[in-house]
Amino acid sequence: MSKYRAMKEKHQVEINAFPMFFAFSTEQFNEGMSKLGLCPDDTDQICRIGSTGGFYRKTDDAAFNEMLDRHAKELADEIAADKTGDGFIFDMFDYELANHEYNYTLDTEATLDALGFTRKELSENPALRLGLHKACDAADATNY
Repeated sequence: MSKYRAMKEKHQVEINAFPMFFAFSTEQFNEGMSKLGLCPDDTDQICRIGSTGGFYRKTDDAAFNEMLDRHAKELADEIAADKTGDGFIFDMFDYELANHEYNYTLDTEATLDALGFTRKELSENPALRLGLHKACDAADATNY
C-alpha cells in the first residue's frame, strides 16, 4: 500500500471515530443529536461542518480543528519531504487521479481541487509538477 493511501486511511479512521454526525432529514438530525447526548432543540450547542450536513458539539471544536490541522500538516510534511516528486507526491497524484476519474476525463482539475492545489503552485514547485506529470503518464498507460 502506498504511503499516501495509508495516510488517507489513517486519517479516515480518526474522522470516523470523532463524535459527529451527518443528517439530511429531521429524523437523522434528531438521531444525531441524541448520539451526541443533546436534545434536538440544543442547536446552540453544535457546530455545522460547512454545507456537508455534518455536525459536532461546540465543546469539541478545538479538538476537531486540531485534528484537521494535524492531518493537513502531515500531508504537507510528506509532500515537502519528497524533493523529486517520484515518491509520496507521485503516489498522491496517482491515487487522486484515479479517484477523480482522470482516465475518463483526462482532466486534472478535479484532482487539483480535491488536493487544494492551484496551477500556480504547480508551476512554482518542480516536485509537484513532476509527480503529477508522471501520474498522468501512468494513468494514460493503463488506458491502452
